[in-house]
Amino acid sequence: MTQKIRFAIFGNLYQEKKSQAVFKLIAILQHYDAEILVDRPFYEFITEGQHMDIKVDGIFDGDDFMTDFAISMGGDGTLLKTAARVRNKDIPIIGVNIGRLGFLADVVPSEIESAVDDIFNGRYRIDEHSVIKIETSSGEKLDTAPFALNDIALLKRDNASMISIRASINGEYVTTYQADGLIVTTPTGSTAYNLSNGGPIIAPGTGTLCLTAVAPHSLNIRPIVVPDTSVITLKVETRSHSVLVAVDGKSTSLHDGTEVRIFRAAHNVRIVRFADRKYFSTLREKMMWGLDQR
Repeated sequence: MTQKIRFAIFGNLYQEKKSQAVFKLIAILQHYDAEILVDRPFYEFITEGQHMDIKVDGIFDGDDFMTDFAISMGGDGTLLKTAARVRNKDIPIIGVNIGRLGFLADVVPSEIESAVDDIFNGRYRIDEHSVIKIETSSGEKLDTAPFALNDIALLKRDNASMISIRASINGEYVTTYQADGLIVTTPTGSTAYNLSNGGPIIAPGTGTLCLTAVAPHSLNIRPIVVPDTSVITLKVETRSHSVLVAVDGKSTSLHDGTEVRIFRAAHNVRIVRFADRKYFSTLREKMMWGLDQR
C-alpha cells in the first residue's frame, strides 16, 4: 500500500477571496487521496468566518505538525510566516499567490490543479534559501522569532531622530551609519525592503548578505555585499533610548546600546519550484523590465 502524501496548509486570515482558493485546493488534494492538515486559525477563518464546510484529516496548533509539504495560501508575507512555522523541519513550502507581487509565492489559483499534479508526479525542484539569525550579545531574549528568510532591520521609532548604528564584520569595524535604520538582507529578501531602499537585487544561491542603510544622512553611504559566512555585529545609539528590530517585518523593541549579532542560521528554507518558473523571467515579469507602453 502506497503511503499518503501529507500536506500542512497555512493561510492569510484577512482576505475573503483566499477561502475560495483553499476550497479548490482541498478538493484537488482529496482527489489524489492526500492527507490534509490545516493550521487552526486558518481552519477557523474558513469554517466559522467564511461559513465554508471543509473536510480535512486534522487541525494543528503552533509547530505541532510534520508533513511532506507545507502550502502557503496568500502572498509573500504569508509565505514568510509559514517559513517561520516550518523553521528547521526541512519541509518544502509551496507558495500559492493570492496576494499582489508574489516573488516567493508564485503559483496562481488557476495553476493549483496542475501544481498538485506536478507534485504527485515528481515534476518539481526544491530551491534552498538561506536564513539569517539575530542574537543579542547579552543573551537578552527578543519578543520575536530570531530567524529571517528575507531580512533583519534595525529601525528608528516613528517620530524619533535618526539613529547611529556602529557596524563591524567579523570583528573588523566598517562604519557608523547615521540613518533611519539598517537592513541586513539575504538574497531572497533583496527584492523586498532592501530594494525599496536602493539596495541591489541579489540572485539566489550567491552565498551573500547585504547591508543597506535606510535614508542615510551621508550621500556617500552605499550598500555593501559580504559573504554569508560573515558575522555582522551592530550596536545602536539613539536619543529616544529605544529602537525597533524587525525580523521579516515583525518588529519588537530593542534597548539603546544593545549589541546584536546577525549571521547565517544552521538551516535553510526549502521552496518548491516548478519547471516553468525561472528566476530572471520572474524578475522581468514582476519588475516589468523592458516594458514599453509607447
